[in-house]
Amino acid sequence: MRRFWTAIPAALGAAVLGHSQASADVELKVARFFDTCIEKIEDVAEASGEACIVESLLSMFSAEDNGITVDLLPPHRDNYYPQLIAAYAEGRPPDVHLLHRHRLSDFASAGMLAALSDDLSAAGVDIADWEETVREAVTFDDQVVAMPFDLHANIWHVNLDLMGEADLIGNDGRPILPASPGELLDHAEKVRDATGKAYLAADFVQFPIGVRSVLSLLWQQGENIFDGGEALVDTAEMRAAITTFTDLFDAGFANPAHSYESAQQAFLDGEVAVLINGTWAVDLYDKEIARGEVALNNYDVADFPTLFDRPATWADSHLWAVPESLKTARPEAYDAAMKLLSWINDHNLDWARTGHLAVRTSVLESDAYATLSHRLDYRKSASFGHDIPLTSGYDDIHQALIRGLQAIWLDGVPVGEALAGTEADVQSLLP
Repeated sequence: MRRFWTAIPAALGAAVLGHSQASADVELKVARFFDTCIEKIEDVAEASGEACIVESLLSMFSAEDNGITVDLLPPHRDNYYPQLIAAYAEGRPPDVHLLHRHRLSDFASAGMLAALSDDLSAAGVDIADWEETVREAVTFDDQVVAMPFDLHANIWHVNLDLMGEADLIGNDGRPILPASPGELLDHAEKVRDATGKAYLAADFVQFPIGVRSVLSLLWQQGENIFDGGEALVDTAEMRAAITTFTDLFDAGFANPAHSYESAQQAFLDGEVAVLINGTWAVDLYDKEIARGEVALNNYDVADFPTLFDRPATWADSHLWAVPESLKTARPEAYDAAMKLLSWINDHNLDWARTGHLAVRTSVLESDAYATLSHRLDYRKSASFGHDIPLTSGYDDIHQALIRGLQAIWLDGVPVGEALAGTEADVQSLLP
C-alpha cells in the first residue's frame, strides 16, 4: 500500500519534499481549493463534506495497487488561482488540478490544458454519459479540456413548518412555490401574516448569491448581461429581475443586509421560510437538524422556481484539468493522470454526497442516487443551470454587478442610475 500525504510547498507548483516511496511509482501532484479535512478518513463511503470526500477519494486511489502515488497539495482557497497561474508561469503546474467552469477559458485560451477526449475514452470514461450541460462546460474550441466533477447550483431551501402555517404545502407534502413575481409577494405576505416571520433570506452583501439570484431571473426572461462585446445591463428585463427582490425588501419580506452567515443562521433559527443558497448546503442542513440544536426541523429543498418565462438558475461546475505540458514532457505521468480521472469519474456518486449534482446521467438516474436525501427534489437544476458567457473578465464583471446591485438595495441609488454605471463598467471589461 502506497502512502498518501499532504505536502507543504510555498506555491502549488513547488517540489514535494521529505517523503519516500517505491521507485516504480509514478507521482501525481494534485491541487484542489477545498479546505483540509480535519479527520483523515480512508474509506470514501464513510466521509462527508467536500474536504473529506475529495481527500478520501484520492487517498483510496493512491492506496490501490496501481503504481501511482498521489501527492495532495495543501489548499489555499483565497489564493488558489493566483498560485495556480504562477505555477503555470514557472513551468511547474500540478499534474492534475481543479478549476471552476467560469475560469476554464483563462487557462484553455492560453493553451495550458490538454485535450482529453480520446485519452479519457481510452481510460474507460464514457463522455457520452455526462449531462449535456457539463459536457458544454468542459468544452473549449470544440475540444474537451477538462473532466466535470459536479454541477452546483442555487436552489431554494425551505422551512416546511413555516410554509405549512401559511397554507403553502401541497397535497404531495411539497412546498407550494410562486410562479410569478406577483405570486412571490402574495406568498411572502401569507407567511408574515401566519407566522410573523420573513419569507426569504439570502446573502445580498458578501458573496455573489444575490447577484446570481437576480441573474437567474434575467435568464428566465431569455436575456443575459452581455452579448459578444456589447454590455446589456440597463434593460427592461434586468429591471424586472431587480424589482422582484426590491419589492420584497420594501415590504419587509426580506432583508437586503444579510451576509452569507447571517442569512444561513436566520434560516437555521427558523426566522425565514426560504433561504437561497447552493446545493453544497443540503447535507450540512440535514446534519444540523439531526443534532437537534437548531430551530429548523422540517426541511425541504426545491429547484429555483420559475417566476418568468422559462426555468433557469445560476450554476457552475468543478472540473478536473491536466496541463498540456504533462502530456508532452512526462507521458507516463499523463497516463497515470488519465487513470486517476477515470477513478474519480467512477466515484461520481460518492462526490454527489456533498450535495452537488452528479454529472453522469447514469448516476443521476440510478436508484442509489435517488436514495440520497432531497436529490430528486432539485434534479432538474442539472438541465437548466446557467451562467454568464465565458470571458476573461468574469470575476471583475461579477464585482461590477455586486457594486451596482448593492448600491440599489443598500444605498438607495435609483435603479436607472446604478444600472447605467454598471453597464459602463461591464462594457469596459469586455474583450
